[in-house]
Amino acid sequence: MSDARAILKRVGLAPKKGFGQNFLVSSHVVEAIARACVPDAERGTANVIELGAGLGVLTTALAPRAARVVAVERDRDLVPVVREEMAAHANVTIVEGDAQAVEPVELLPEGPRILAGNLPYHITGRLLERAVIHADVLDRVVFMVQLEVADRLAAAPGTKAYGGLTVFVNAAFEVRKLFDVSPGSFHPPPEVTSAVVELVPRRPRLAEETETFRALVKGAFGARRKTLRNAWSRVAEPEAIRAAAEAVGISLDARGETLDVTAYAAMASRLDARKT
Repeated sequence: MSDARAILKRVGLAPKKGFGQNFLVSSHVVEAIARACVPDAERGTANVIELGAGLGVLTTALAPRAARVVAVERDRDLVPVVREEMAAHANVTIVEGDAQAVEPVELLPEGPRILAGNLPYHITGRLLERAVIHADVLDRVVFMVQLEVADRLAAAPGTKAYGGLTVFVNAAFEVRKLFDVSPGSFHPPPEVTSAVVELVPRRPRLAEETETFRALVKGAFGARRKTLRNAWSRVAEPEAIRAAAEAVGISLDARGETLDVTAYAAMASRLDARKT
């Protein structure tokens, strides 16, 4: 594996704090992520979209495992560097662009499609949202995120970590936390521990992210200490909320963190049905 520190020194560049650049320097972690993206049984058949190619460290590990790798990099200073690093790999394409605007089907018309990346902390939420939007055309997502975010994604109802992010992501994906990654695995080391999560798209989704579904979830977790009766007071008329909750078996004296994804989906479906 190429060492990120050596590459940076050779090309006279330094990590950019504004881009959230923390480059992996642990070969053990890189190989573990590559195996999570493309297990041995899928070697040579899976196609990977990598968000944030950086210096091509993970890209290099993905290349011999995947049928094709399309790596997206926003930093125009790094694009020629990573293209040079990957020149020997005919199945790798480097695309200069913003990960937040990626359209998986445009980058990889043929599946199966795996979405992967070491996500910059400041845009993790937006990239998870993009993954949810495109869940129907993806076969697997492997992201490295801040440990706190990983715990939230994998949280169960009724726990402190369970929140709106949990509900939105779990509506589209089964979530599995794979392993933690220490700060020393990066250059420069971040101030927090990271974790790698695997998201497997649900077929079908547990819930469609309608306007009503979003309003119910945001209302419930925007005021966690409030009962659902108060938290949902602006979502619909009180009588409509009461009737829908009674029909689907939800107590309005409960709080939002006690409901699972299917309960939010059922409530949203019942309220939307009243509108037609």
